[in-house]
Amino acid sequence: MKILIIQQKMIGDVLASSILFEAIKHHNPDAELHYLINTHTLPVIDQNPFIDKIQFFTPEHEKSIIKVFKLARQLRKENYDVVIDVYSKLSSNIISLFSKANIKVSIDKGRNKLLYSHLFKHKAKADTNAGLAIENRLQLLQPLGIDTAKIVRPKIYLTEEEKAAAITFLESNHIKTHKPLYMTGVLGSGANKTYPFDYMASVIDTLVKTQPECQILFNYIPKQEADARAILELCSTETKKHIYFEVFGKSLRDFLAITHHCTALIGNEGGAINMAKALHIPTFTIFSPWIKKEAWNMFDDGKKHVSVHLKDFDNQPYSDVKHPKELKSKASDLYSKFKPSYFENSLVKFLNNL
Repeated sequence: MKILIIQQKMIGDVLASSILFEAIKHHNPDAELHYLINTHTLPVIDQNPFIDKIQFFTPEHEKSIIKVFKLARQLRKENYDVVIDVYSKLSSNIISLFSKANIKVSIDKGRNKLLYSHLFKHKAKADTNAGLAIENRLQLLQPLGIDTAKIVRPKIYLTEEEKAAAITFLESNHIKTHKPLYMTGVLGSGANKTYPFDYMASVIDTLVKTQPECQILFNYIPKQEADARAILELCSTETKKHIYFEVFGKSLRDFLAITHHCTALIGNEGGAINMAKALHIPTFTIFSPWIKKEAWNMFDDGKKHVSVHLKDFDNQPYSDVKHPKELKSKASDLYSKFKPSYFENSLVKFLNNL
């Protein structure tokens, strides 16, 4: 059996959907599995032993519908038996339509009923602490006769060489790897997913007060340096002594290898949090007020993985809202209400339990 799984979009999405490969291989070890992803998301699935071939949806495909059709014709030649389209976007609809697969699976968007042989609606409530992002994906495997009640966790695979290189890098930058080391996701993927700078500085101050021997890294990329430095400057004088601002991964694989050696990752919800979970690193997640926490609080257990959301402390803004996404345009105002004092005790408890 030859199967194509299509998962465009961001790193967290690609990582979450990688669970489908492990589940299928356990059920059918001889299946040939291909993954169609955006080029920039490759690092989170590199070395994954359950993926046989990676197909790429490039920036050029994003810009040209003609190139999408060319890609669809190219993939048609693979003669897939099954296509699993996780998000059902226009481009993936075209690829699914062109494929020769008899089994075509996706989420039910109403308008795509004629394109797929099996459609599934997103669940409203998770049955386990795996969260909706995981459970909604696993149900896509039902047409293959796979037990979707058996939860699979996303995993990132690092080589021993990558792990060793990260240790050497950290030690060369005067970081003591035998002492607590925290990665902080100080910036989200955009302004409406980034906890206010002064509030984030307060969170980092609490980290230092609770763990006086801690060493702190900032997760940012070069183009975000100004914003990351702005948060650094808002931290207390004592906190700054614990921050190694210039120490960061130059590539995503470098970041992953460094995070592998961290005590925990604390910060904005997003790809970095999901990657830390896939590396089995404890996480404390601050959700944007307009993001549905139940969808992405994967494997929260109140101990190793803890997440906080404005709705946990103040339900009033959500009283007449069907989905938090309706509040996206009000993110800034809602963030201002989400004060660090709301969850300071939860953060301290998390840190003391590590």
